[in-house]
Amino acid sequence: MKNNFQLFIIPVIFLMLLPEYGSAQYSSKKIRTKNEKYTDSLKQVEYNYKFPIWGQKVYQKGFDIPYPAGIMANYMWMEQGIDITNMQLGLKTNSLDIPLTSVDFIQFGENSNTSYTFNVRPDLWVFPFLNVYGILGYGNSNTEVNLVAPIELQSVVEQGITTAGFGVMGAGGIGPVWFSVDANFTWNKPELLDKSTRVNVVGIRLGKTFTFKNKPESNIAVWAGGMSINMSSETRGQITLSEAIPGLEERTDQIVANYNDWYDNEATIPQKVIADQVLAPIIERIDAADGSAIIRYGMDKQVSQKWNGIIGVQYQYNKHWMLRSEAGLIGDRKSFLLSLNYRFLM
Repeated sequence: MKNNFQLFIIPVIFLMLLPEYGSAQYSSKKIRTKNEKYTDSLKQVEYNYKFPIWGQKVYQKGFDIPYPAGIMANYMWMEQGIDITNMQLGLKTNSLDIPLTSVDFIQFGENSNTSYTFNVRPDLWVFPFLNVYGILGYGNSNTEVNLVAPIELQSVVEQGITTAGFGVMGAGGIGPVWFSVDANFTWNKPELLDKSTRVNVVGIRLGKTFTFKNKPESNIAVWAGGMSINMSSETRGQITLSEAIPGLEERTDQIVANYNDWYDNEATIPQKVIADQVLAPIIERIDAADGSAIIRYGMDKQVSQKWNGIIGVQYQYNKHWMLRSEAGLIGDRKSFLLSLNYRFLM
């Protein structure tokens, strides 16, 4: 039965997601005419710290770099489309145990995922141009799935997600602007899935930093770029009928009638064979309003659009504290990030 499709909680990422930027944006910012005294003072710095490696050489050239170690607290919200293919369904009750069975005639309309996450990202500049970091977080995922065939059905599934991962970022400068290329890999474990979903995020940014004449350790940076998200496609999980179809008792008659109409008037012989094997038993549980029946599901899912455009701004109060915001505005994916970063020497 198609209802199962609702289970298709395609939690994301959150993200996805998540941070892929870094204070490296300033690693190539050389302060010149506005404050030559500050530039000269950098050349005199005795850099007796382990990281970043080659930190002394960078200061000797008059370049300002961020403190090497930091911890960033992030809040991220994201909304994006999800594509679902290769649908498989199964059923488990006290008397039935139907394994996952391919139901290739199930068709979906527009599906979407809205998620938010809070995460912490410790990081370290190993070299002045190379940053490595970890990600730990928790969030919430709300997935809306719209089935259009063999019957029309909408399902909304909400669940918590834990996230862990790591990333690496390279940064440098070209004339008056800086650039950064960031990649991170996270494993996101939704409550209703059997295994974690791996999400790979790549971010490319190009920006410029504006320093304050009388306070050279403070600055404002602005940037634009693109972000790509790619998920591991295979998903396996299970969900009860009551979770998959909110208000099951009130919707039972309509769902059963729509299914019977499809079966009697539209289904082909091969489709009926599969329907008798797996969909009919599910429909019987729906007809009985058996909310405890467990629907097994498997699918391949992916974000509808991998790349989207982003813009961002960061205010650096001093070399310890930075406040950052970034928004995804162009493309199918919409996102908003707010983060607070504290950096220190080591």
